[in-house]
Amino acid sequence: MKLHCLLFVSIVLLPLVHSGHHDYSDALSKSILFFEGQRSGVLPKNQRLKWRADSGLSDGRSVYNTDLTGGYYDAGDNVKFGFPMAFTTTMLAWSVIEFGELMPPGELRNALVAIRWATDYLLKTISQPNRIFVQVGDPYMDHNCWERPEDMDTPRTVYAVDAPSTASEVAAETAAALAASSMAFRSVDPGYAETLLRSSDRIFQFADNFRGAYSDNAQIRDGVCPFYCDFSGYQDELLWGAAWLRRASQDNSYLNYIENNGKTLGADDNINEFGWDNKHAGLNVLVSKEVIEGNMYNLQSYKASADSFMCTLIPDSSSSHIDYTPGGLIYKPGGSNLQHATTISFLLLVYANYLDRTSQTVNCGNLVASPLSLRTIAKKQVDYILGDNPMGLSYMVGYGNRFPQRIHHRGSSSPSVKDHPGFIACKEGSIYFNSTNPNPNVLVGAIVGGPGEDDAYGDDRADFKKSEPTTYINAPFVGVLAFFAANPNLS
Repeated sequence: MKLHCLLFVSIVLLPLVHSGHHDYSDALSKSILFFEGQRSGVLPKNQRLKWRADSGLSDGRSVYNTDLTGGYYDAGDNVKFGFPMAFTTTMLAWSVIEFGELMPPGELRNALVAIRWATDYLLKTISQPNRIFVQVGDPYMDHNCWERPEDMDTPRTVYAVDAPSTASEVAAETAAALAASSMAFRSVDPGYAETLLRSSDRIFQFADNFRGAYSDNAQIRDGVCPFYCDFSGYQDELLWGAAWLRRASQDNSYLNYIENNGKTLGADDNINEFGWDNKHAGLNVLVSKEVIEGNMYNLQSYKASADSFMCTLIPDSSSSHIDYTPGGLIYKPGGSNLQHATTISFLLLVYANYLDRTSQTVNCGNLVASPLSLRTIAKKQVDYILGDNPMGLSYMVGYGNRFPQRIHHRGSSSPSVKDHPGFIACKEGSIYFNSTNPNPNVLVGAIVGGPGEDDAYGDDRADFKKSEPTTYINAPFVGVLAFFAANPNLS
């Protein structure tokens, strides 16, 4: 559950705690393992987080008589929100595309398994012509209960959009996810990769032919808003989906699309955001690869925007306007702040790699930013998250000696089915929500929303803006940790 609210917190200067050398390989393994705790559907025999069990086994059956089992719960609740799940998938796949070669073989396999758990579900959501299933689960009823997913008896309402109704942002993000994933699977399962790419092209046509936001549809708006409402418009997702299809297929029609539709779809807006709702900064970095490595100068405006974004992140730059906490964490108001730190760190590393391969730098006016300087900024964010912060606390559950114990997560905070096989009803779970005891089940690898603008964190289960993990916080961090596991000492 992600509501956009402004937080106003007093600034308290706290000393920075350094934990020394970090085990980035351990953190990488755990960041991928986290996704097993978010699984919906029938769990495999090799499920590693043993406190989880099967859930959501009737999803899709009630009204549409279709199979919508599988996929991921987005955060600490039991709803399957299609928009952030697709973005999570795109970022997991992009992590493998850019940094998979740096991963140990076992972790690369685990990452591909995590991607496929999502893509198998996303293929189900677009299996019927001119229809996309965008969500499973009534969020209001779900959030009214504190129920582990194995017990949930709240309505598994299915939210679908049929043409000519619009769902451009969800459909285009799904296209991006499938296209990116096709690249991740190309060398290990070419048949599956081809299915993903073909499906990506088909759902992108749905997104582009019937333009508009999914949250504008009256029949589903009350279910998707305000949780994952489209706040920034659907136009960026159309460019993002086309850019991924271009990269995955090398089809010139998609190259023409991102060139010819850039102005009309707002590519020149130069918005310095990247996350499940707003793709602008990520789009600019992705397309810049065509300019930097392929000399596609007709796309120069995207690179100019990417350069501008990088300059905003450098504190000494004349164009810097990203806020940092006193302890050095990138901060944006609204809750779940670490989603910004992980996505921006990912973009810094990807862009640094593109520049490095061609011996380029970024001109920020009063200074020149090298690939090393971009990687250094990213490393500071990573080390902060892993424990080099005023709280001396790792914000990844299960990593380090001190980490959040009372995360906002139904399955983690309730006794497992193995330990408590009896049914725990909707309100009966309240005792676990209100308990001050640590969660009995450790959701290893989960990255919580993180501290406030004063670097303070209270480890309070009720404070979901700080204590709730999400899949889209973790997904880009997989690639980031793969880089630092292979390059722990920057030079």
